[in-house]
Amino acid sequence: MIVLKFGGTSVGSVQSIKKVVEITLDRAKSTQVTAVVSAVGGVTNKLELAIRQASEENITYEKILQEIEQKHFAIVKELIPVKKQSAILGQIRLKLNRLEDVLKGIYLLKEVTPKSRDYVLSFGEKLSSLIVHHYLKEFDDQVKLLNPLNIIKCNDEYGNGVVDMELSASKAAEVRDSLTGINLCPGFIASTGDGKLITLGRGGSDYSAALLAKFWSAEKLEIWTDVNGLMTADPRLVLNARVIPHLSYEEALELSHFGAKVIYPPSIQPALESNIPIDVKNTFRPDAPGTSITRLWEDADAIRGMSSISNISLLNLTGSGMVGIPNFSFRLFQALSEVKVNVILITQASSEHSICVGISTNDITTAVNAINKTFELEIKLHRVNHVEVEDGLAIVALVGSNMRNQVGISGQLFSTLARNGVNVKAIAQGSSERNISFVVDEADLKKSVNAIHESFFVDEVKKINLFVVGVGNVGKALLEQIEKQNQYLINRHHLSLRTVGIANSKRMCFDEEGVSLQSWLDGSAEGDFFSPSEFLNRMFSLNLRNSIFLDITAASGIADLYPEILKKSISVVTPNKIAATSSFQHYQTLKHLARKYKSQFLFETNVCAGLPVISTLDDLMKSGDRIHRIEAVLSGTLNFLFNNYDASSKFSTIVNQAWEEGYTEPDPKLDLSGVDVMRKILILARESGYELELEDVVAEEFVPAKCMKVTGLDNFLDALSKEEKHFKILYDTAKKDSKRIRYVAKFENGRAQTGLEYISDDHPFYHLDGKDNIVLFYTDRYREQPLVVKGAGAGADVTASGIFADIMKVAHTKS
Repeated sequence: MIVLKFGGTSVGSVQSIKKVVEITLDRAKSTQVTAVVSAVGGVTNKLELAIRQASEENITYEKILQEIEQKHFAIVKELIPVKKQSAILGQIRLKLNRLEDVLKGIYLLKEVTPKSRDYVLSFGEKLSSLIVHHYLKEFDDQVKLLNPLNIIKCNDEYGNGVVDMELSASKAAEVRDSLTGINLCPGFIASTGDGKLITLGRGGSDYSAALLAKFWSAEKLEIWTDVNGLMTADPRLVLNARVIPHLSYEEALELSHFGAKVIYPPSIQPALESNIPIDVKNTFRPDAPGTSITRLWEDADAIRGMSSISNISLLNLTGSGMVGIPNFSFRLFQALSEVKVNVILITQASSEHSICVGISTNDITTAVNAINKTFELEIKLHRVNHVEVEDGLAIVALVGSNMRNQVGISGQLFSTLARNGVNVKAIAQGSSERNISFVVDEADLKKSVNAIHESFFVDEVKKINLFVVGVGNVGKALLEQIEKQNQYLINRHHLSLRTVGIANSKRMCFDEEGVSLQSWLDGSAEGDFFSPSEFLNRMFSLNLRNSIFLDITAASGIADLYPEILKKSISVVTPNKIAATSSFQHYQTLKHLARKYKSQFLFETNVCAGLPVISTLDDLMKSGDRIHRIEAVLSGTLNFLFNNYDASSKFSTIVNQAWEEGYTEPDPKLDLSGVDVMRKILILARESGYELELEDVVAEEFVPAKCMKVTGLDNFLDALSKEEKHFKILYDTAKKDSKRIRYVAKFENGRAQTGLEYISDDHPFYHLDGKDNIVLFYTDRYREQPLVVKGAGAGADVTASGIFADIMKVAHTKS
């Protein structure tokens, strides 16, 4: 024999009932079948509402009764042949008349007892089993409708009957020989020792099926529902959650206890005790593999899945009078038990100074009153404090039997949460090491479970969420590179980059699934007026895991936002030099915030665009080397100008060409003033471990002061044109000695300086082509022959590639 259990959605419509019968008949071809059915989907909730309204003297309970009648009548009229409808409709009407009488009594008395509540709630299963039975008889007239009151026996704790296993097994044995090929039984319903109807509580139909499987030594128990099986996570929170093909009984118990509603905890225990395999299947996709639950199997995965419960509150009982007193915990749990408050999570420090429990927020008032009453004397004597309450929380449980055999699971879990700015309120783990449970703010639940899911399921594609401010030449180039490379990253590195937020100085757009570059450029992406503070508010409210903020501007107002962003554990990647060259104290603060909040502040492209200058310097410092001297040509723009200026065209013409080709800052005066180079050598000095301010950098200007005073690109170019003689003198001086002009930055003995130099052909700077940059590091290990970093130091594409590289550093750190 096998036992099949069909949930509410499986019997919720005509088409689904046809599926149920099809599955049942198929199984009956090879073995005896007992099918257990729940109430039609939504009916139990309607019955609950009718009870509440009737007890509150609200006559609208009658309308709910009409809705229940119409729902069942509609199914019958479409499912059962017309000639046979009157008989079943009459039986349904008779049952509904009894239901109406009971609800009328509740309405008149303005009171509902646990016994009458059970009686009312039982009608959902009574009606559904009646309909399914009649339809099954169209295919097999020997189908037997069982009465669970004659089989499953409980105590008289109405609402949640405790099964008398010995008596129920005896009653089941009496029925066993009378079973036919196909047997149907309403779930959820049982009886007391004296035959009075009682229910088994929520999830009772699962429990009914498991009990029958145990009593009749079934070969298998199949739970048929509307999903493909137990999932690695709640698919409403984790879109990439997938079916778990195999679980142990213990793992299934852990997952179901912590919120996985596909199967209810009580239904697993009878199967476990009798070693009956459980298959969780999808009624609407019967050929899908589903989830198999058995005792043992060979599997190397440490983590099987996770589940979560929302609407949780923590109660914290503290006090010096608790230390060393053995009955405090007993009294606490006794107090909660007496008022029927279920404790979901328990944690206590070894100091015994406090004990913390997690309960449903719905039970807070009851629980607090009970605890304060129990410890009333100790509170008055100040030995125990009033119970503290923290609500708005959720519990997440990470489950896997093999985690006991693999080190580092807890470390990986909490590191993942920390990197995403999730604060853990409480932690609990049993000695079996099968379950690690922890409490977080409910606002962080979605981010937490997605980050953990990506961390523990190695073939999972991790989503990196980008928030981009600045879509000029560099920003556009970056987004084009990301779109072009994203499929490669998914295939080879299991990473997917999504631009969730994007903005320029005028407008901003957000889409959690990603804003495409094309939709941004053509204006089809819906957006709002750009405000830096509103951009941050939107980014923070989305609260996405693995978030990176990209500042691709030269604006000080955007750089001022970094501290607030880093405090949210969102990494910052930027070519904007303002933050890293502000006051040394602010620079240090940003570094500190990044470390404290497990985020990153990366600015590789502040120096030499895409060249790995800062990362090379960082590697030298981390490996114990010391910087003695740095010599560098740090402006690709200035190098382009001096490589291309030969006095045959005006210097202003070359500047305009550099601006048009994207080699300059939006305002080329920043490049020609030397301030940009000053900022770069300052950054290298700071990254070398020296405390310097921008004012400490000695700079030699080479552009006439009057040119630097004008505003606007055209005016600046015109001013440069008028000073052509000045630039020609510079060129002629270099040419006379067969030298080349370079704007050089130097750092040595704690001093930084920048200025024009005439370079001879035996120097590494002489042969710099186009817009190339070069940096020479003289260190303890590179005393005579410096470590050289050389390559293109300007241009939208190379700068974008450097930003891209920083993004990948953050992405891999968050792995």
